[in-house]
Amino acid sequence: MPRHIRKGDTVMVTSGASKGVVGEILQVVDDGSRVIVKGANIRTKHVKPTQARPQGTILKEEGPISASNVSPVVDGKPTRVRFVTKPDGSKSRVAARGGKELHQLHGPRGAAKKK
Repeated sequence: MPRHIRKGDTVMVTSGASKGVVGEILQVVDDGSRVIVKGANIRTKHVKPTQARPQGTILKEEGPISASNVSPVVDGKPTRVRFVTKPDGSKSRVAARGGKELHQLHGPRGAAKKK
């Protein structure tokens, strides 16, 4: 099943504690059902002292968010995504708000056979 978001997209968190945060998708995990968004769902992890870090440390890192709780951003507003197949057979992701092309999934189909 096609995903409405991909790694590198700029998205807005639409629900949860980080609602309204805009960031880039750093990673897609769990077969596309969860994503890690830069600056959203910050977790604090306390690291014990080791020989490499005698003082120990406190790390702040992003935790995963459900992919259904984020939407791509176009012109500063979240949008839904449509999948459009063009007459030449190429397929792309298009923003429902404004019709801007977000990403081309694949090029023309059958072009190599015609040559």
